[in-house]
Amino acid sequence: MRVPARDDIAAMNVRISQHIRRTPTVQVAGRDLGGVAASTAAVTLKLEQLQCSGSFKARGAFANLLTRDIPPSGVVAASGGNHGVAVAYAAAQLNVPAHIFVPTVSSPEKVERIRGLGADLVIAGERYSDALALADEFAVESGALSIHAFDQYETIAGQGTLALELEEQAPQISTVVVPVGGGGLVAGVAAYFGDAVRVVGVEPTGAPTLTRARAQGGPVDAPTEGIAADALAPRRVGKLTFQLAEAYVDDVVLVDDEVIIAAQQALWSNLRVIAEPAAAVGIGALLSGAYRPGPNERVAVLITGANTVVTAPTSPA
Repeated sequence: MRVPARDDIAAMNVRISQHIRRTPTVQVAGRDLGGVAASTAAVTLKLEQLQCSGSFKARGAFANLLTRDIPPSGVVAASGGNHGVAVAYAAAQLNVPAHIFVPTVSSPEKVERIRGLGADLVIAGERYSDALALADEFAVESGALSIHAFDQYETIAGQGTLALELEEQAPQISTVVVPVGGGGLVAGVAAYFGDAVRVVGVEPTGAPTLTRARAQGGPVDAPTEGIAADALAPRRVGKLTFQLAEAYVDDVVLVDDEVIIAAQQALWSNLRVIAEPAAAVGIGALLSGAYRPGPNERVAVLITGANTVVTAPTSPA
């Protein structure tokens, strides 16, 4: 299986850059985040929730649609939500038929976004793995091109363009903290940075896919529970993503639902940044001490998406 490297990711960035947003970074004091992070002088946030589909997944979606041959029947994807939104968005922009399969655990916000983008949507199965099986069947029957959410060369190379942007925007960083589900993002980031930057993955305790894989020496089934289950609970990491993670990811830590909720609240209360649960796990790792940067580490955290329901606060008259 072909594995993307730094040069592949740079080439992919040229292909997709006009279709995606160059999302901003912001440097914040550790004290503005609170918890253990308060001991860190500064943290760089990469605000990928501002990406055109509401998450980093747009990168991988456009990478697939712009570099692969698309049949008349279009594309098909299984997703917990964000990949489906991204493929639907990219397909709409490029006038390609899209068929999206999501499980019942997907958030209503993500489901409605997929519908609103005009994709053919099927909601079936309890978890991502169930939706994936149905999407694979549809691909065989219809001839539609399957776009895997994480374990595919083009997907990983597309997600890796985030690291290229981050390097240009914050060349001083020595560590990047990355949410992990199936591993497409952490694999792309790791493939781009190689040994030049320390890469730390963060998973929910309810979905320790990469943690289990590392303990067993390869992808194995893991639980698919918790508040971030619609985005970070694919049952197991991919073969390609595991290969890259083993080569370049320095550490993987776990955070529980309570920590994730606290991280979401800290991002909103202190920085007015809205993040879905899966996107807040990196901040959770710093707040809780699951990951403790050294005194000279210059840390970046990826805020990966905000496809979530937002309830407007009530303002006094």
